[in-house]
Amino acid sequence: MSNIIYPRSCRETMDGWIHLPRYIDKIRLHLAGKLASDYQANLGKGFDGSWLKAAGVTHEQMVEVVKSSVTDGEVCDWMHQHVKKTPAEKAAHAQEQLSRPKADDPAGQERFKTRLAESGLAHRADLKTFVDYIDADEKRA
Repeated sequence: MSNIIYPRSCRETMDGWIHLPRYIDKIRLHLAGKLASDYQANLGKGFDGSWLKAAGVTHEQMVEVVKSSVTDGEVCDWMHQHVKKTPAEKAAHAQEQLSRPKADDPAGQERFKTRLAESGLAHRADLKTFVDYIDADEKRA
């Protein structure tokens, strides 16, 4: 039995933002010393980094916000005060996240194939994106 506590799916949304609940979970797990080692190197990078760029905040800001909050609602309150993005901007970010790797990104496509192989999921023809892969790797799909 695995002792890994998985963060929420990349697909989950909060305040109109895809990935935000997952990122909050990863920060909370990290602060509690329970973030699995496989997740530590990319905390604040990768999908987290894409979200940070789209939202216009830093990883350090988000760590402080999460550290000083008890609930997701408190994080949402902070978002409402400090992150002024339109629903269209949030939707564009979601589309970007949900469509990786892009067909015209050979390096991304190769990284995707490598991850599938490393996880024993190369046989899964239904996995087309990194979000699909993450859900499958974390036993959600």
